Amino acid sequence: MADSSRSLDTTELGTYLSLIEVSSLLRHTVEQQLRDAGDLSYVQFQLLARLGDSEEGSCRMTDLADGVVYSRSGLTYQAQTLEQRGLVTRSPSVDDERSTTVTITDQGRDILTRVFPGHIGVLDDLLFKPLTRGDVEALGDILGRLRDHMRAAPPRSAAPRRRKAS
Repeated sequence: MADSSRSLDTTELGTYLSLIEVSSLLRHTVEQQLRDAGDLSYVQFQLLARLGDSEEGSCRMTDLADGVVYSRSGLTYQAQTLEQRGLVTRSPSVDDERSTTVTITDQGRDILTRVFPGHIGVLDDLLFKPLTRGDVEALGDILGRLRDHMRAAPPRSAAPRRRKAS
C-alpha cells in the first residue's frame, strides 16, 4: 500500500476528481436509459451483457461476481430477479456441484437487443463524442492498465473465493 502521509498534487487531485465526476455523470445517464428501455438495473445489464457476450451464454455465478465486482450475495439476488423475469436460468454447475451456472435466455437476449441502441447512443453522446479516435485508444490503454493494476489486489467481491479449512 502507498504511503498515506503523501498529499496529492494539484494535477493528481484534479484528475481524481474529474474521474469521479465523469464516472458518476455517465453512470447516472446509463442507469436511467437502462431503466427506461428495459427495466434493468446497471448490475442486471452487466450480467446480461456478459452472458450474452459469452460463447455459450453461460457463466458460473462466482465468475460473474468477480467480473462485475459485485458481492456474491448481491449477485445472487440480481440473478434471482432476472430469473423471475425469464431473462436467465440458474442451474447447478456441471464442473462443480457447489457452483451455480447462469444462462441467458432468448428473452434475455431480446432485452439486450432492445436496450443496446439507446445504450450505445448514451455512450456515443457522453463518452465518445468529445474525443478523437486517438483519445479513445489512449483512454482505453490507460483504463486497461489501471484495471489490470487494481485486479492484482482486487476487492473482496472480485477476489477468488478462499476455501474453508477442514
